Amino acid sequence: APDGAVLRVSVEGATTFRADTPTRLFQGPYFVPIPSRVGRTYDVSADGQRFLMIKEGTPDENGTTPPSLILVQNWFEELRRLVPTN
Repeated sequence: APDGAVLRVSVEGATTFRADTPTRLFQGPYFVPIPSRVGRTYDVSADGQRFLMIKEGTPDENGTTPPSLILVQNWFEELRRLVPTN
């Protein structure tokens, strides 16, 4: 969508294709790569209930967006600690 929104639309296609009117799912702006690059800028969880997307930063009072990165080291170990399999 031009305003940076992410839209959703229900579709049916058992015998004939039918699509409902699109509705806003998320409000952007979200990162959009330059057209010559290939790849997705989002992912969907295996259960289809969550999205991971790159959202554009919000400019500060100077009009610049400070770069930031959250790094999780030893993610699998942390996951095993928080969600034991026993």
